[in-house]
Amino acid sequence: MAPKRTGSPLQQIGLGVRLIGASVLAGGLVAGIALPAVGVVGLSAKSASDDFSKNIPSDFTQPPLSQASTVYDANGGVIAKVYSRDRTVVPLSQIAPIMRQALVDIEDNRFYQHGAIDLKGTLRALLHNSNGGSTQGASTLTQQYVKNVFVEEAGDDQAKVLEAQRQTMGRKIQELKYAIYVEEHLSKDQILANYLNITFFGEKAYGIEAAAERYFSVHANQLTLPQAAMLAGLVQSPTTYDPVIAPDKAKTRRDEVLDKMAEYGTITAAQAAAAKAQPLGLKVKPAREGCITADKYGEQFFCDYVEHVIERDPVFGKTAEERAALWARGGLQIHTTLDPKVQKAVYKSTHKHVYPGDKAATAMTIVQPGTGKILGMGESRIYGTSPAAQYTTLNYNVDRLMGGASGFQTGSTFKPITAAAALEAGYGMDTVLPSPYKETYPAMTDCSGSRLDTGDTVQNDSTSLKGPYAMPKALAQSVNTYFVELSAKAGLCNVVHMMNKLGITTQASQYTVGKGKLDPIQAVQSLTLGTNNLTPLEMANVYATFAARGTYCTPIALTSVTTADRKKLDIPQANCQQVMSTNTADSITSMLKGVVEDGTGAPAGFTDGRPSAGKTGTTEGHAQVWFVGYTPELSGATVVSHTVKTDSLNDEYIGGQWVGQAFGGTVAGPIWRDAMSGALSGVPFGTLSTVALPKDPTSDPNKGKNKGQTQGQTQGQNQGQTAGAFGGLTGLIGIAGGNNGNGNGNGGHR
Repeated sequence: MAPKRTGSPLQQIGLGVRLIGASVLAGGLVAGIALPAVGVVGLSAKSASDDFSKNIPSDFTQPPLSQASTVYDANGGVIAKVYSRDRTVVPLSQIAPIMRQALVDIEDNRFYQHGAIDLKGTLRALLHNSNGGSTQGASTLTQQYVKNVFVEEAGDDQAKVLEAQRQTMGRKIQELKYAIYVEEHLSKDQILANYLNITFFGEKAYGIEAAAERYFSVHANQLTLPQAAMLAGLVQSPTTYDPVIAPDKAKTRRDEVLDKMAEYGTITAAQAAAAKAQPLGLKVKPAREGCITADKYGEQFFCDYVEHVIERDPVFGKTAEERAALWARGGLQIHTTLDPKVQKAVYKSTHKHVYPGDKAATAMTIVQPGTGKILGMGESRIYGTSPAAQYTTLNYNVDRLMGGASGFQTGSTFKPITAAAALEAGYGMDTVLPSPYKETYPAMTDCSGSRLDTGDTVQNDSTSLKGPYAMPKALAQSVNTYFVELSAKAGLCNVVHMMNKLGITTQASQYTVGKGKLDPIQAVQSLTLGTNNLTPLEMANVYATFAARGTYCTPIALTSVTTADRKKLDIPQANCQQVMSTNTADSITSMLKGVVEDGTGAPAGFTDGRPSAGKTGTTEGHAQVWFVGYTPELSGATVVSHTVKTDSLNDEYIGGQWVGQAFGGTVAGPIWRDAMSGALSGVPFGTLSTVALPKDPTSDPNKGKNKGQTQGQTQGQNQGQTAGAFGGLTGLIGIAGGNNGNGNGNGGHR
């Protein structure tokens, strides 16, 4: 039991003064002993304050607060909010006056009359505390603000948070010291605004704007009297008075606030009674944070990519820690390139053709030629951490360093790169090569000057595919031996240099754990057959370069990033540049149009006649199938792969359909076609830049017809489809063979 107090009121005040003096002396703060009294009477204390405020950070009055960052699509729609603490800082003018007054009335009704310290309340608390037991409150709003700053600075370190909240005499003295400094440098309105923006209101809501949105789905400037009273009551104990969990306690506390407001004359007794008669009227907006909430049309994977862009690019901070903090707490306004119409089309097509729970998975990226803008990015899996097969957080469209997987062998979708390198090296589309059904790899020299001569063999998909061939027909029929010979003619190193110009310098898999490095490109004799592991984003961007007549742009996901204080940050740029002649790019387009019009890519052609160009790819054993193609407006890459990347897609249910043999044209092609059709719905037809194809010097009036008939029969047996609809070259669909053990296998082609 506390000892009974004796003596007159003046004697008790004297005891309080002595207690203050003892506490300050114990804290080594003798110079500040007069400041509480000075603060109360409102006199200047500049000279004493100079000593008292030593070692206080200069930004303490306006500390950088953790705020939510918002990611937007290209139309300004919100993709996701990301934060460690859900907070949006707003000025006092954007906080309803009734909210400001409710807080003052319940927490510190003399806030505008006293200084940093309310002497009356402090003396009362010190007299109580001097008798032992737990300490008593009496903190002013300014002192509470100081405590909140300490808690904010502690971040997610629970030990530091507990230390900042300790109710000891030493902590009280520290709060007094900082509170005096704050009152010396800020107006009362500024302190109140800071307090309302920093304090915790429960349910993961920090600051009044987040609290208003969380509990009532309104902005802070729209709060009504009953709403303001409830939020003001939460400050004392957000857990105890949580209206979601304990609505009765929350209402009781709200009514206490209303009574205080009536007592101090802010509202009338009648207004208080009317407000108390109302229910809480909650319209709770649950806390939704992070990219996982971007679940309308699978935008989570793109959002995850944006996060990796910000956390990895030095333009957003010198260290990884700085960049991570900027993403989670920087209050950024992140505007992106994602086109909601394109994204919806990608989502619908990938989920229509491949179900989330299938053993197979598909991924697709669409970029805009000539700008590098990523307009759509999605996959058939559902973004999430569940162990179920249909969930993943891996973005199959990008490499490991950007949140993806290890990429996929590209099969014959790589061959146009070889063709571009050859054209740039002076070989024309009319270049004729022997291209037998099967041959030993020709000797080549890599970029280090080393001779590659393994003695391995390469073969075409069918014995009927044998030369000689010129480039257009070899590309349309995906003749392996032709492009291996062309690599040797043009120079393997020139093919690698063309890859580099098109943005491909590494493979997608990470091979040095924790070192942030990717596999180097394997410059082997089978390079042209697509034996390196690349990503849909890379391949979509390669083909976008052809569509843009040789202009390569680095893929970009951001259009602007603005900080909470409206400062625009530098962002990664597309840095578009000409990497091949327009004639080379137009020649590739001319040949790839043939692939879609009457070659292996015919199933991916638009039924409305929209011009397009593209290439199929089927890797060894049908483990992955691709279609990469473009229109004048968009370039997209689609891959379908077995979950176990070495297993075949053959004899599997994919999207509810039984697939006997999987090919790029028949499995990946329709996904590409439907996504692109949706993305381009209502867009007028554009024109692809082309050149006239040379007359095929190997042409034989009957050769193509006979081959088409023979191969069409094979395709009909394998897939139960009629190849005659494609005519001539259409039936020339085969499977890949070869050996990838030493990087010199056939790789697969269609």
